[in-house]
Amino acid sequence: MNQKERMLNNLPYRAWLDGLEEERLSCKTKTYEYNNIPPRDRAKRKELMRTIVGKIGEEFNIESPFQCDYGYNIEIGENFYSNHNLIILDVGRVKIGDNVQVAPNVSIYTAGHPVHPETRNTGYEYGIDITIGDNVWIGGSVSILPGVIIGDNAVIGAGSVVTKDIPANVIAAGNPCRVIREITEEDRYYYFRDRKFDVDPFT
Repeated sequence: MNQKERMLNNLPYRAWLDGLEEERLSCKTKTYEYNNIPPRDRAKRKELMRTIVGKIGEEFNIESPFQCDYGYNIEIGENFYSNHNLIILDVGRVKIGDNVQVAPNVSIYTAGHPVHPETRNTGYEYGIDITIGDNVWIGGSVSILPGVIIGDNAVIGAGSVVTKDIPANVIAAGNPCRVIREITEEDRYYYFRDRKFDVDPFT
């Protein structure tokens, strides 16, 4: 098993061998081009993004700047939106569902290093897959760490560091991120905390 195969299987690997360094450079070249396309040229932006990520739905909007390691390890569903400065270290696979919204300065890190300094200095690192379900809203400046699964309909509060799995249908926040409460039927009538809609949002 070469180093790329080890990386793709969530095993320790060395990132400068077996063509991985060249693949990262190719991806950086594409993201550099993407981040410098004029905002009005939406068609060109979409076309180029389809060559960066492994899979993405028909409708999406990824604001610049955007950065990732390889791109081909990212799978994104329909109706995806991310605000400025989304960083995805896709050493492991990153699977994102449908109708996901991402606020500015969000970082999704599949990558990590051994904690012992002597082991870390051998150059071995790893990537563990991350999964984000459907209808998830990720607040500003959230960091999602290796191996995390976020369930459908979850809301992750701004500034959170997500170190463990988050179940479906909850609001979670903090460092480390933890469940605050469940999302209820009553929540559909409010747009912010205790502020009710003054219009019918479903018409």
